Amino acid sequence: MKQSQTDVDPQAADAIDAALMSRIVAGDRRALSELYERHANRLYRLAARILRDDHEAEDLVHDVFLEAWRTANSFEPRRGSVRTWLLVRMRSRALDRRSSARVRRTLLGVEVDAMASEQSQHAIDVALLRRAMRELEHGRRDLLELAFVRGFTMRELAHKLGIPIGTVKSRVAAGLSNVRRGLWTQQAA
Repeated sequence: MKQSQTDVDPQAADAIDAALMSRIVAGDRRALSELYERHANRLYRLAARILRDDHEAEDLVHDVFLEAWRTANSFEPRRGSVRTWLLVRMRSRALDRRSSARVRRTLLGVEVDAMASEQSQHAIDVALLRRAMRELEHGRRDLLELAFVRGFTMRELAHKLGIPIGTVKSRVAAGLSNVRRGLWTQQAA
């Protein structure tokens, strides 16, 4: 029977994790897999508690371990355990994702309000939004329309477009940033 993480002496567990991180820094993918086995459930539970969405939590666990792979050399054992390093990253990413989901819901709500009542003094100027969207590179514009108008999730977009989910997320974020900048520029003019 496999010994559970809670049955292991915390100092021994920290030493095992630190050794795995050293192997990851050296490019050992098996070490990443072992680290995943040791901590994925704990990270998933944290993400699920914050996000209240199982699929988003699963995506985030994957993203955090990819980040751990890419930034393993930034881990400093004197500053804390690997477990803490992973949990801090998970918490931060989960809170960011929850916040961005709230922003997306707000953006969609504003868009719906604007279409329903273009005459309202408080509604977003649809013409400015359309102009800002037109100024986007064609691929980013399509991606934003698929995400915010058609309601595709990041995972669905990655699958549909055949690109990594991280790429989808960064392109959506960049597209939104460009639209925001375009709206501010137009409103200031």
